[in-house]
Amino acid sequence: MSLLPTEKPAFKAPWRIGVDVGGTFTDIVMVDRTGAIEVGKVPSTPRDPSEGVIDAIEVAATQFRISVHELLAGCNHFMHASTVATNIVIDGRGSRVGMLVTKGFRDSIEIRRGIRQNAWDHRTPFPSPLVPRYLRLPVAGRIDRRGVEIEPLSETDIRAAIEIFRTEKVTSIAICLFNSFLSDTHEQQAAAIIRNEMPEVWVTLSSVVSPTIGEYERSSTAVLNAYVAPSIVSYMRRLAEKLAERGLKCPFNVVQNNAGALTVDHLQHRAVALLLSGPAAGIGALGLYSAALGEPNLLSMEIGGTSCDVTLLSGGHADVASEFELGGYHVAMPSIDIHSVGAGGGTVAGVDRAGLLFVGPRGAGAHPGPAAYGLGGAEPTITDAQLVLGRLVSGPLAGGGRTLDLELARRAIEERVARPLGLSLEAAAAGMLRMLDQQLFHAVQKLSAERGYDPRKFILVAAGGAGPMHGSSVGRKLYSPAVYVPRLAGTFCALGMLNIPVKHEFARVHLGKLDGTTFDALRPAFEQLSAQANARLAADGFSGENAQVTREFDLRHRGQIGTLRISIADEDETDWRKVREKFLAAYQRSYGYRDTTSDVEIASIRVVGLGLFPAFSLGTSEATPGTSPAFTERQVYFEEAGGWTTAKVYQGRDLRAGATIIGPSIIHETTTLVIVGPGDVCSVDTLGNFIIRFDPPRVA
Repeated sequence: MSLLPTEKPAFKAPWRIGVDVGGTFTDIVMVDRTGAIEVGKVPSTPRDPSEGVIDAIEVAATQFRISVHELLAGCNHFMHASTVATNIVIDGRGSRVGMLVTKGFRDSIEIRRGIRQNAWDHRTPFPSPLVPRYLRLPVAGRIDRRGVEIEPLSETDIRAAIEIFRTEKVTSIAICLFNSFLSDTHEQQAAAIIRNEMPEVWVTLSSVVSPTIGEYERSSTAVLNAYVAPSIVSYMRRLAEKLAERGLKCPFNVVQNNAGALTVDHLQHRAVALLLSGPAAGIGALGLYSAALGEPNLLSMEIGGTSCDVTLLSGGHADVASEFELGGYHVAMPSIDIHSVGAGGGTVAGVDRAGLLFVGPRGAGAHPGPAAYGLGGAEPTITDAQLVLGRLVSGPLAGGGRTLDLELARRAIEERVARPLGLSLEAAAAGMLRMLDQQLFHAVQKLSAERGYDPRKFILVAAGGAGPMHGSSVGRKLYSPAVYVPRLAGTFCALGMLNIPVKHEFARVHLGKLDGTTFDALRPAFEQLSAQANARLAADGFSGENAQVTREFDLRHRGQIGTLRISIADEDETDWRKVREKFLAAYQRSYGYRDTTSDVEIASIRVVGLGLFPAFSLGTSEATPGTSPAFTERQVYFEEAGGWTTAKVYQGRDLRAGATIIGPSIIHETTTLVIVGPGDVCSVDTLGNFIIRFDPPRVA
């Protein structure tokens, strides 16, 4: 159901449309040329996510009293993000992948690096390789460390592998040959043979997807691309065709891991770039609020139905990592630094065989969803606990997309949690929330304190449909100066994707010491990569001030595996010492110390091309302090208040800029519900958003 009001002001074309497909809901945000914003939300359709996208557009068109064709024809900027690629990996629903490797490297993808995220955990096994050993087939041929062929590629081995792939019904093939980042000649030869012999299969080249040093990292990334590409690319193409048939004339853009957009045409060879598509879009929303507030340090906690995604903005910028992990698999692709945990409104709780309460990481999904949805779910979730404790109430949720039933929620928690633990219904539900809040607290710490940032210096942005229900409690644990709740929290990522650029990255491996000689020698290589970036941006329709190209180094101390991405500002281009100092400062923040005696080594150079869309800003209104908005009252359970207590209940539409309310209070908004804890003070700023401060102020 739509959250767009039935009585609409004139919406002026052209407008921008952003659609975010989540695990439970599909969100749509529209911004017209005057900056007016309208939002909507419909249930997701996991069987075919494109149906949810079309549903959202159809409902929006109905509310605007125009046809779908008129709505799409009036759009000049369409952005899309989804969890489709992520879910393919997590659920193990990818393609049947075969792999070609250089002889001697058949098991590198299974040997991995031997590095564990938890150095003390020696028992938990790594996930099984996405390609079993009998489908990882070695071929003769060798490129040396200078990119020179020292042994020709064996076509006989390739054709023998093709016969095995046919027999085993392989639908996607990853070609990962040694030193292909230096010369892709052998990979291109192998791909040509496979495409001629098996034109029906998907072919991924590691030299195209991730031309980086590191055999394991490059192979793992290529395999993941082969695993998700057939499904995700066909989904995106199908959706693009549906939208074009219904009137969309502008390019169909999708959000990448690096918080930049990519057209579907460029997606074919880099589908793995969409693994963090949805969460990465949140950086665009953080940028909007940072500019509007004049606050460069923000820490966001975006919670939906199935997960919590934490992102951080420091000094107005987000860190970009050169690699990340998903489901235990290594991805050597640029990505916004995001930490995700399985903690959301649909997170399932229960009691394990040891008699202990657990919460997550598994979620109930869009269907059947929480027990309160009445769609057949019997397991209790966080949404059910919120309902039992009076924070949520029976009736329509998210504008009518789902309906909550209190009795179903009570029954699920009573049978699965309260009775097995010997607790009251309220104590069991409160325990579920307390455990989830602790998981959220650790997730935010992971991306702040463990990255060298002090969370006490960052405003916590509580976003997503469920984030504002936990912002107050998590903010107190973090000693945050304040919790900021956008009025559009429930469509946070869909809004953010309308504030991100088209982004193309080009990298080249170069090993050498960072010094004046090397620095000067690399300028021609930077110029070549910059020319590629400018050409790609021009093909996408960006030029002049709308096309920006930046340069970066991947740096490390000699002998280390990991690197840090360091940007080169204009003033740095003639002074390598400034670049070294930037690296040492970033290294100290990340690892807690600075080594001024060790050499700094270049691992690779990188150029980033940005295609900039016209900027838009959030509208403001004049504050009118001292207003007394209307409210009702209901009984809500707060542990910190000793149990059931009377809370004031406000409708978000009644709270104007300048209004102040004291907790315990609840604010019903169109895309979310804001919980103001006992004693907390919530005010409405000139953007119409909510700022929660703690009384007394939290100090360490």
